[in-house]
Amino acid sequence: MKILINKNIKTLFETILMCVLVFCFVSITFLHITKEHAAVCILITALIMAAAILAVCYHYFVKQDKLLESAAAQITDYISGNRTARIPCNEEGELYRLFHEINSLAVILGAHAENEAKSKTFLQNTISDISHQLKTPLAALNIYNGIIQEEAAALPTIRDFTMRCEQELDRIEALVQSLLKIAKFDAGAIIMNKQQENVSELIETVQAHFAFRAAQEKKEIHLSGDETITLLCDRSWLLEALDNLVKNALDHTKAGDSVHLQWNRLPSVLRIIVKDTGSGIHPEDRYHIFKRFYRSRFSKDTQGIGLGLPLAKAIIEAHNGTIEADSDLGSGTTFVVNLLTAEYPD
Repeated sequence: MKILINKNIKTLFETILMCVLVFCFVSITFLHITKEHAAVCILITALIMAAAILAVCYHYFVKQDKLLESAAAQITDYISGNRTARIPCNEEGELYRLFHEINSLAVILGAHAENEAKSKTFLQNTISDISHQLKTPLAALNIYNGIIQEEAAALPTIRDFTMRCEQELDRIEALVQSLLKIAKFDAGAIIMNKQQENVSELIETVQAHFAFRAAQEKKEIHLSGDETITLLCDRSWLLEALDNLVKNALDHTKAGDSVHLQWNRLPSVLRIIVKDTGSGIHPEDRYHIFKRFYRSRFSKDTQGIGLGLPLAKAIIEAHNGTIEADSDLGSGTTFVVNLLTAEYPD
């Protein structure tokens, strides 16, 4: 029997068997020596045997409990970050076989974690190299295009094409920057530098970023919220997320429409709402808008690249927050951002 492979279990069974045999031997002896008091003697012997068996079982289970507590402590130590923690498993038996399998799993997980760390480091270095390699040719192309524009001041057709080139170069640069930012999140290379920031001032900065565009497109951006609210956040990254939400709203509105930014503090979260009066989201697209490069077959927008909302979601989640979208086709879209006001460990 496999259960008897373990020497502790085998010793327990042997001890119990020995107690039973001794009881039987003593009982038979009493029956032969004194028949008058045999029943009393056998009862006393039975009680002694039961006490002995209970003592042996108690000792065994106490030992097993200590063994399991030690194993649980090693597992907790491993979860806490000690990748060298292992459960001793030098004996035979199914329990020690389980411990061995847990140790094997710990080794495999440790190897995967090490490989993942190396992959993240490699990806981070690659991203940095790509970033530097792309900035130089893009800057050069912008300079060359500017020179051509100056030289073609009297040539309307060439000037028109150079302006289109400038727009496309801007799109390429925006795409590259968005890809690099998302890749950094994937690589775990983003370190949030969180400080207390005034929410009103942050959102006013977002409004200033798009004030000229809104005026050109005859759209309005309205703000409403408590000017005293503060939030522990990374200013530059949170501005990036809110900029993407407002840009998305402006992309899907027409002249005369408006974008509303509201913020208020709830018992445990800060809520920021970005609401527009634009075209809304088709029901078929509602559950896909945070997917990278997702483009709706109903969208008339030819400028978007499908990275703004996924990047905003990644940034908000890095701030221990959530983002949700609610929209009715033809009635505008509302994005609700909830950010924890109490800081928890990442």
